[in-house]
Amino acid sequence: MHSAHVKTFIKLIFGLICLAILASHVMTMLRWSEARGVYDDVCYLRQAHLFQRFGLNGFDTDAAGDDDRYFVGKLKQIAFPEPNNLERWPCHIHKSGGKLILQYPPGTGFLLALFPEGFQVAPLYIASSIIVCGFALLGVLMAPTLFSGMGAGLFGALAVYLMINPAKASYSIAPTVALCAVVGFLTARWLTEAKRSILLIALIGLLIGVSVNLRLPNLLLAAGYCLFLATAFMHSRTLATFLHGLAFGAGALVGMAPTLIAQAVNAGSPFATTYGANDARPPAIDVAVLGEYLRDTQLFLIGVAVVWTGLSLRVSDRAARQSALIVAGNLVVNLGFFMSHPIFTQYYVVPIAMLSMWTLSFAWLMPWRELPEIVSIQGKALAR
Repeated sequence: MHSAHVKTFIKLIFGLICLAILASHVMTMLRWSEARGVYDDVCYLRQAHLFQRFGLNGFDTDAAGDDDRYFVGKLKQIAFPEPNNLERWPCHIHKSGGKLILQYPPGTGFLLALFPEGFQVAPLYIASSIIVCGFALLGVLMAPTLFSGMGAGLFGALAVYLMINPAKASYSIAPTVALCAVVGFLTARWLTEAKRSILLIALIGLLIGVSVNLRLPNLLLAAGYCLFLATAFMHSRTLATFLHGLAFGAGALVGMAPTLIAQAVNAGSPFATTYGANDARPPAIDVAVLGEYLRDTQLFLIGVAVVWTGLSLRVSDRAARQSALIVAGNLVVNLGFFMSHPIFTQYYVVPIAMLSMWTLSFAWLMPWRELPEIVSIQGKALAR
């Protein structure tokens, strides 16, 4: 069989595999219960209920807004002890003035509010999975060689599979991972442009800012970009590199505006956290926490991302090398934060692992274009 036919056949097979995994996931998701006994679940659903009931006034998450006893009913569904005792409600903290407010940023609740009450989680996960599958198929389609087609197919199948395990661990993870696929694609596109677009880096910043509305720690996903852009500016001191950094920062700020608004409404200031003291403990190395990562699926994802980054750093004159510089900075900051976090969960490092792999994957798949001098300077500066 001709090599071109083999490549097409391999792409078709992996495309069908990704679609088969998606179809299987959709059938499973349609049978999910929205009362599985997890406190975070009902808290995200309460935020969704507030948006559906009050519109933009749903930013105010004070327990006083539960006069229809929606949250009490949700707590009873999961057999929560003393559901009528506001002092014991999960996912809330006391604030000055006697307010009892929801901790979480508003993004996940807003997305859930787009779907009818009682059938919100499944469509959120299905929509997120379709986005991930779409980018997986795009990667397979873009692959220029048989080897790259197999690599893109294997990664795409893995990315779609992960939309249930471990993504189901938190409602915020599914849309976060979908955004990581989009940002990874755009990052690779930005790095392979002959003249890097300010609008494109602004869009990347905007989407990372939007992800903060899903999970506050997603702010750390911007770390590698900040290091990359700052180093390029410090080396070249040109208006172009300054404007790229400014565009990224402005985009991120606009993207996270809903969270800043929610914090202003609930905590009294856009920069005052709604999280309690237990969530703001200083970092510390805990052998027990590190042991949990060693036994978890996340270790595999971290390992693949780290090895892939190392291999990409050895490549010269390709977008893969510069993407690896961004990814390396992101990995160092994010892994350093979560590995020293006093609490372990099954999804903490999933966003950085997936963003890293999506970025590296598309950087390898996209054609490299001749770079202008300004871009070459950035690459040389960051390679030192």
